[in-house]
Amino acid sequence: MTTESPLAPPLTRSDVEAASARLVGLVRRTPIWAVDPQEFTLGEHSPASITFKLEQFQYSGTFKARGATNFMLTQPIGEAGVVAASGGNHGAAVAWAADHHGHKATIFVPTIAAEAKVDRLRSYGATVHQIGAVFAEAYAASEEFRLASGATSIHAYNDPVVMAGAGTTGLEFQEQVAASGHPGAGQSKLDTVLVACGGGGLSGGIASAIGSDTRIVVCETEGTATFAQALKAGEPVNIAVSGLGADALGASCLGSNTWAALTDSKAISRLTTDEQLASAQSLLWDQFRIRVEPAAAAPLAILLSGSYQARSDEHIGIILCGGNVAAG
Repeated sequence: MTTESPLAPPLTRSDVEAASARLVGLVRRTPIWAVDPQEFTLGEHSPASITFKLEQFQYSGTFKARGATNFMLTQPIGEAGVVAASGGNHGAAVAWAADHHGHKATIFVPTIAAEAKVDRLRSYGATVHQIGAVFAEAYAASEEFRLASGATSIHAYNDPVVMAGAGTTGLEFQEQVAASGHPGAGQSKLDTVLVACGGGGLSGGIASAIGSDTRIVVCETEGTATFAQALKAGEPVNIAVSGLGADALGASCLGSNTWAALTDSKAISRLTTDEQLASAQSLLWDQFRIRVEPAAAAPLAILLSGSYQARSDEHIGIILCGGNVAAG
């Protein structure tokens, strides 16, 4: 069974700008953090500037609140409410948005979903079903429920409305950097944005928003490399999902609409190992007291490992996309 919505017309910056205007006051405008180059360096491959986008402070704990809210504002939803399949983060966002807009939410997650994420889902009043070992199996169960109940399905990453909402993260990042400059480096433009990818709703949305003038580096783990494998095959293909980042980056196949957006923007893929991912996650806490889930550390892991080697004059933007991890 497919885990995709049909290929839609190409997502444009205008679509993302419309979503951005729609979401004002309904989602958080999350802060950015310009890293002091005197306090943090990568040695000979250090870029001129690094700026974090702290999207883990978003409602529901991840960027996904943006796409879920954009969907709620634009799509018809009946008495049966909404249904979603998720590794946990999309489900939390859908549950949060449904709660705020007066809709029922039924969420299907795979058994590998982190306990902290399942607890978050229930805290928003959602009915939660843990079914299947991976996202694709949870999605199949959610489709059975949709057909039986008449609930409106919200796809985790391949729906263009959800992607447009996610893309507002990149648009907002670009605007904030342009407005603030970068202390110590004086750079007011992002040259490159590093962003984690599973099914690709965030990376595809960001590529559609700012990919025409900003390099997009898609950051993946070896066990969740949907875009890397799609590039190798020339089209999205199914992969076996495994490893530390799988609960958030657990899609078995890159979305077709994401594939179109990423290839159109000439995005590149870089891979990291689970060990590098864990190290980057620990560094964010030890050095900056920033707590994120493993998948959100993928962009920093890519930079630290040298998988992506920055130029000395390059301004790097790193999106820390989620913080749904147990405290302590």
